[in-house]
Amino acid sequence: MLMDLFHETLAIPEKRRVHFHAFMLEVHQRLREARKSEEGDPIPAVARAIAADLRCLAFDEMVVNNSADAMIMSRLFRAMAAGTGVEMVITSNRPPRDLYKDGLNREHFEPFIELIEQLFDVRELNGPVDYRLERLAGMATWHTPLGDAATAQVREAFFRLTDYAPEDAAHVPSADIDLGGGRTLHVPKSLKGVAVFSFKRLCGEPRGAADYLAIARTYHTVIVVGIPLMGPEMRNEAARFVTLIDALYEHKVKLLATAAAEPEALYPTGDGSFEFERTVSRLIEMQSAEYLAEGHGEAG
Repeated sequence: MLMDLFHETLAIPEKRRVHFHAFMLEVHQRLREARKSEEGDPIPAVARAIAADLRCLAFDEMVVNNSADAMIMSRLFRAMAAGTGVEMVITSNRPPRDLYKDGLNREHFEPFIELIEQLFDVRELNGPVDYRLERLAGMATWHTPLGDAATAQVREAFFRLTDYAPEDAAHVPSADIDLGGGRTLHVPKSLKGVAVFSFKRLCGEPRGAADYLAIARTYHTVIVVGIPLMGPEMRNEAARFVTLIDALYEHKVKLLATAAAEPEALYPTGDGSFEFERTVSRLIEMQSAEYLAEGHGEAG
């Protein structure tokens, strides 16, 4: 909301607002093009191209998922700060010191944090009211059985949390999370820290804890649709679901879901069904007002 107000009321034409995921995709594309056409370091040319005809660049939801992006951003920010005259305004769900927290090779990320603290004035906007929680007031987070009614409920929650116009649902932005090692995860709907996935995409494909941790670090709210009843033949999917919920729970991610049944009836028999009982307990706790009131990433 504050970024919207800032950009709308900034009385200059040379301004641009862009989502951080979109900004990084643009940076990578410009780097590829610059490497084809120029010799040497492409960063200064990319900085000049991004800054052309701009006095203010504003991007929100800054989150860094890998050290490679951190190194690129560090050099890009230095180039823009030193030679372009463009002022930058950034929002993030985390303070600079908590960016890429517990990430692989985080020592390579430390200089970027120091750069942010050097170049930017950091302002914490952490009031006593969680307005996202207020927007969910009166709405359940676990919707069963599967069907139009359940789908309508999570759609309503998504639009409440993101302020995105329901009539423009077909154009909700998507994103791609860098999982490292040349792997990415496509997020079909990604806006203002809220992600929407199908159960099939998250648990029906080979995935590990690192994938789910990347999601948990990136989003404060995750909506999972189409959670089925799982029998013994779906032991792999059930195991992945356990790992997913562990990651979301440990990072205090708000979970909304459409499911074929209540948590305790999802996977009653099969390999790992005993371990699944802990997941049932967590799913029940994640629906509580106490859990929903916790901040993203806070320790339990």
